[in-house]
Parts: sequence; C-alpha cells; structure tokens
Amino acid sequence: MGYVLTIVFCFPLFYLFCILLNFLEKRRHQNCYILDYQLYKPSDDRKLSTEFSGDIIKRNTNLGLNEYKFLLKAIVSSGIGEETYAPKMMFEGREENPTHDDAIDEMEEIFINSIGKLLERTGVQPDSIDVLVVNVSMLTCMPSLSARIVNRYKMRHDVKTYNLSGMGCSASLISINLVQSIFKSKRNQLAMVVTSECLTPNWYSGNDRSMILSNCLFRSGGCAMILTNKPSLVHRSMFKLKVLVRTHHGSKDEAYGCCLQTEDAQGRVGFHLGKTLPKTATRAFVDNLKEIAPKILPLRELLRFAALSFARKTLQNVFGKSFYATRPMINFKTGIDHFCLHTGGKAVIDAVAQSLNLSQFDIEPARMTLHRFGNTSASSLWYVLGYMETKKRLKKGDKLFMISFGAGFKCNSCLWEVVRDLEGEGNVWKDCNIESYPPLTLENPFMAKYGWLHDVDDISTLNIQE
Repeated sequence: MGYVLTIVFCFPLFYLFCILLNFLEKRRHQNCYILDYQLYKPSDDRKLSTEFSGDIIKRNTNLGLNEYKFLLKAIVSSGIGEETYAPKMMFEGREENPTHDDAIDEMEEIFINSIGKLLERTGVQPDSIDVLVVNVSMLTCMPSLSARIVNRYKMRHDVKTYNLSGMGCSASLISINLVQSIFKSKRNQLAMVVTSECLTPNWYSGNDRSMILSNCLFRSGGCAMILTNKPSLVHRSMFKLKVLVRTHHGSKDEAYGCCLQTEDAQGRVGFHLGKTLPKTATRAFVDNLKEIAPKILPLRELLRFAALSFARKTLQNVFGKSFYATRPMINFKTGIDHFCLHTGGKAVIDAVAQSLNLSQFDIEPARMTLHRFGNTSASSLWYVLGYMETKKRLKKGDKLFMISFGAGFKCNSCLWEVVRDLEGEGNVWKDCNIESYPPLTLENPFMAKYGWLHDVDDISTLNIQE
C-alpha cells in the first residue's frame, strides 16, 4: 500500500519535471546565434577617388551650377572619404545606361566573394544550410537572387529560401528576425543571411535635388553570415541574439513618402529623399526605443528615469512649464557596452549620438565605417561591427546594441551578447591599416578639390565637360 501511495504521489512530480525539462530543452534550441560573418571588400581599382568622383558628376549634362554646388555641399558634409567603392559600370562610364547583366554581375561578385570565404573559414558545407535569406532592396530578377545562390553552391532541394526586396537599409535585421522566427519552431538549424544592395541600375542622371543626393551617399558593399540554434555550436559562435524590435510607420503618409523610389518630371527613375526624413526618422527612433528600453536596461535605470520624469511633471504642475525645463534622459550605457549605428550619413550618426548621449568613442566605429566604406545600405551595420571586432573591443559577455533605419518608414534595433572574446580574424578591416583609425582629423578631400565652385556665380564660365 505504501509503495502504491509513493507512486501516486511521485507521478505528478515526475510529470511536472518532464514538462520542465521539455520546456528548457525547447528554449535551448530557440536561441539565435551568429556563428560567423564575412564582409565584402572590392578590389582597389574600384575605389572612388576625389578626382574620379568629380569626373562622374561632370558626366551628368543635366546638372546646372546650383546642382553642382548642392552636390559639393552634400558630399563635404556626408563624412565619406575617398576610399569607398562603386560598381564596375561606373568605371566604364555606363552609369546612365546599365544593362540587366551589369546588375546581376554586381550581385554575383558580392555573393561569390563573401559566401565563398565564409564557407571556407567556418568549414560549413553548402548542403548543410537549412535556411537561406537574401535581402537586396532595389533589384528583383527571375530566377531570384536566392535561387542563384542555391544553384551556384548546390544547396539541398529542401532548403528554405526567402528573397526580400524593398526593405531599405534596415533589411538585415528584418532577415535576422525571420531566421529567429524559424528557429523557434525548428531545431538544429543552420541559416545563411546575405545582405547587400544593387547600385548598378539605380544611378540617377537627372537634376532633382532630392534624388541626386542618393548618388553621393551609397557605395558598394555586402555581408554574408551564418546563424544557428544548434546547442553544439554555441562554443564556436560569436554573438547571441537577446532582443529584436521592429517599428513601422508606413501607415503615416509623411513617413511613407520620405524615402521613395519614383520618377522625376522628365520620367527618370531615382530614389527620393524628402525633407521630412529627419523628423520621420526621429519619431520612428523614439518609438522603437520606448519598446526596446524596458527589455534591455536594468530595472534600477528604468526606476530612476520614471522617478525623475514624475518629479519633473509634478513640479511643472506646481510652478509652471518653465520650471525644470530639461527632460530627464535614460542612460543606455547602463545596459549596453557597444553601439552599432547605421551609417546613413554624418547627420544620422550625430543625431543618434545626441539622442543617446553617446561619446566620440561610442560613435567612432560608425564614423570610421562611413569614412572608409560609405553607406552600404543594409550591410552597413556589419562593417561597423567588423571595425569593433578588429579593434578588439568585443569581449565575452559584452552587450552590443544595433539600430538601423529604412524606407517605409522603419526603425529596427536589436541587442546581441558577445559569446567569446573576438580578435577580428578574417575581417576586411585587417587590410585597412586599422591602427591608423581614427585619424586625428577627417579632412574632406572633396572640398580641397572642388571648393572653388562656391565662388562661381555663372555656369557659363565653367568648362564642365573638360
């Protein structure tokens, strides 16, 4: 009788124990890790020197003096240096009439370089990949870019492929969010994410200021990475995804229309960057921070901020709105060690730095990435990450915050935990004389070469086609 009672008493406990074990095992397989990543670095003959950049601008016969001055001001204030890269057709003088094959060649060059090196370094076989996600916003083709990768590397017939377009500069975090969702339902997966942008068919040859601006900012780049939820690969992984938050303001007309691929009055297709972009980005950024802050910051910091906000509001109700006018700020450094910011431009980096109260040390990786590689769209974040890694800033247990913006309008952010000390092995920054970064001054070579345009009042005095 006692034996039976023991069984009856222990069975519910054993059942609960099994449920707990199953829950913990399931949670263990739902984690998302970056096993490794590979950045794309074109050959040196694809660098956009100051002089060659000026030659490209001169080739556009639709520009007037005011447009030249506008472009000069934009390029000088952009924070971009003269070692960034452009597609091959720019050096062949065919930017105004590229072919479809030119665009495909640009993409395949990035894919072959980054994916090939990544597979070689990790030892992962192409037929081991379970999920493939490719994001390139401004090129769609048939068959898809993901299908081209499957064909080239002979991946399995049951590999799950996803091809994302039109997602803008924030697309890489959207791709990772997609992989994260798959990992929650499937165990022991290997996923490859390829993130880039196709510049070849998107050069704007008109004179609309809101559209010629994109010609100054975007440069060639790309990144391939392998993610996994295999517990057996945790010790080899680099980063563990902790939180990812996506904010979308597409329902607001102003936000929707501030970044738009469209036609100008002459029917030339280009990428419109509206004047409302800074305000739109700020709103999306604030909303995103409101959602992610409680998930990544310690409770003591949230309580401190809440107490100061309550005290400020109470005092203003008593003494008037002019009393205690300064808003309290959340100190994001209490829960974050490193900040990986999208290199949308100098103004974007400075605005985020001011909002988060970041130091020059915090924004150095983003500023140096913009200076060396330019705005490489969705892959920009990973060049910033590569800079941090090569500078040996990333130590085991550190928390890394990524934030990106994209057309739509979107703001996406996430928090990674560094799994092991990183030394930057195989990183493209190793070939960039990393010890010289940051330079003491970021003198802009474009001003020295073309600053004289500011003093010209009549375009007829210029020999632009010289």
